[in-house]
Amino acid sequence: MGLFRAIICIIFPPLAVLDRGCGAILLVVILTCCGWIPGVIAAIAFNMKKN
Repeated sequence: MGLFRAIICIIFPPLAVLDRGCGAILLVVILTCCGWIPGVIAAIAFNMKKN
């Protein structure tokens, strides 16, 4: 995960997981609506996974 993607994870988590598929986007959007911190954690977790 690059620096730019890490910054996007913090600022706007759903944008950071656009290339991970519909399920990841939906989960991150729901968690971000529940609270900003859970959305950021989920986005970072999805981006730390290897493809």
